[in-house]
Parts: sequence; structure tokens; C-alpha cells
Amino acid sequence: MAVYTQVADHDLARFVAGHGLGELTSCKGIAEGVENTNYLLVTTTGRYILTLYEKRVDVKDLPFYLGLMEHLAGKGIACPLPVRDARGDQVGVLAGRPAAVCTFLDGLSVRQPGVSHCALLGEMLARMHLAGLDYPRIRANALGPSGWQPLYARFSARADQVQPGLRGLIEEELATLLPVWPMGLPQGVIHADLFPDNVFFLGGRLSGVIDFYFACNDTLAYDLAVCLNAWCFDAAGRYDRAKGQAMFDGYQRVRKLNEDEQAAVPLLARGAALRFLLTRSYDWLETPADAIVKPHDPDDYVQRIRCHRELVTAAAYGLES
Repeated sequence: MAVYTQVADHDLARFVAGHGLGELTSCKGIAEGVENTNYLLVTTTGRYILTLYEKRVDVKDLPFYLGLMEHLAGKGIACPLPVRDARGDQVGVLAGRPAAVCTFLDGLSVRQPGVSHCALLGEMLARMHLAGLDYPRIRANALGPSGWQPLYARFSARADQVQPGLRGLIEEELATLLPVWPMGLPQGVIHADLFPDNVFFLGGRLSGVIDFYFACNDTLAYDLAVCLNAWCFDAAGRYDRAKGQAMFDGYQRVRKLNEDEQAAVPLLARGAALRFLLTRSYDWLETPADAIVKPHDPDDYVQRIRCHRELVTAAAYGLES
């Protein structure tokens, strides 16, 4: 279970009391966390998520993440709302870690999203993009194109240990994509990690979006490309055009993509696949064998890249002009 930091009962009770959440009745570790330690808190006033931020999260970025959730929730986006403590702070210290409490969202993530899920996701993504346009804080995307080469340099000599031929594939992608990466497209705050396990559904509706700890400022359509990779491929690495079309249609019901964004879809989708191939390959090599959480298999994104090489038009992804 992904509970990296244990919390003493008396410290937890004091922390909860400082947030005015009533009396604590139960606390349970959440297995799904990867980057941080998460607990489900049940108090006399409701259910909440307690997050202890581990070493991979830069404390300096927490005001951006938590402020963004507060901003989006204030605009009607179904996301966790940080609970401020008695002093008005969003972040405290618990068990030697920065910690925050957020409201609990009802719903379940889907392991195999269908066309209807993709349509709802596209609509929600566009709503988030519009809601974030006036968010004042700025955070650069450290995992955008400018970060790909430095990240690759950290494991390039060992890339073929992940999979034979991986080094050549990554270097071909870097050489192809970086010189022609789309510039000047509409910018804003993006989620940047909107995988199915970060989205909840309930009763045929999308009930919540969580895990904003990769959020940053970047190209809005790139966020959509991340979602195409995360939601619209099957287990064999084949692209499902019907799901892609549903996602585009849902998105454009709320925010229309301009002509430049539409034309850039194939490059953005291919670049998003490379971003996750790089991070998964690095984690595959660097994560200890006895780690609590096992790294994702990079091969999923090897298959996606091979598919993207064949999908050279926006229409091939399901985006109708």
C-alpha cells in the first residue's frame, strides 16, 4: 500500500482539530497513491482526504497546486477543495511532512473507459481550461519539450536495459519532434496527468477530477493530447478512433480548437507519448526492486509511439474539421 509515512494518533487528532473538521472517527490509508501518502479521514462533519507530501513534490509548488484546486472549485469544477486551518493556511506540517486536507469526492474511476466516458472527459477538460484562464499563479511545465532531452540524458546509457532498441527509438523521436514542436498555440493551466484513475464517475456523470500535482502552464491542446494517450488506446496499443472522436466532440462543445490547434494534434499526441515513455523508463530503471509502488511498464508507450507514427492527420485521431 502506498502509505510512505505513518502518523501518530495524537498528532493526527491535533491536526484535524486545527482544521475545524469535528471529531475524528476513523482514518484509513489509501492504496492508490503513488507520489504521496494519502489517508481517508472520517469525522463528525464528513469525509476528507489527508495528503502528506513526500520528497518528490517540491514544497514551493504547493501554493500553485492547492490554489488551483481552490480556484477551480470556486468556478464549479468538481475537484477537491483544500480545507484551510484556523490560521487560514492550506498547508501544515504533520509527521515531519508538509500536509493538507481536501474535501472528499464521491465516485469511481473506470479501468476501461468507454466512448461515453471519453465524451464526458473531453467536456470537463475544456471546462477546466476555461476556468483556469484567469488563475494568477504560474508554474512552468518541467516535463515539457525543454525537459525531455535533460531527462533522457539521465538514463540514455541504460535505455536498452528497459527494452532492446529503446535508445534508438527515443533518439529518433527527440530528433523528429523537437525541431517542429508547435509553438504559439493557446496557453493556460493544464492538468498534465489526467489518466482514468484521476477521474471519477457516478450515475452516468463525471463526478470529480483529482491529483493536480503535475498541473502547470502549457499549451491547452497538449493537455487534450495527454488524454488521447491515456484514454483512447486498447491493451494492444491500438488507437480507438471512436473514443478520440467522442473526446474531441465533448471538448469542442465547450471550447473550440482553432485551426492551428487542430493541425497540431498529431505532433502533440506523439510528443505526449514520448513524455510518458521518458518518465516511465526513468522510473523503471531507478525504482528499487523492493519499492512500495511498482513503476508503470514503459512498453505501453512504446506501442503508442509506433501507432502515432502512422496517425499523421487530425482526422485520423477523430477530429473532424
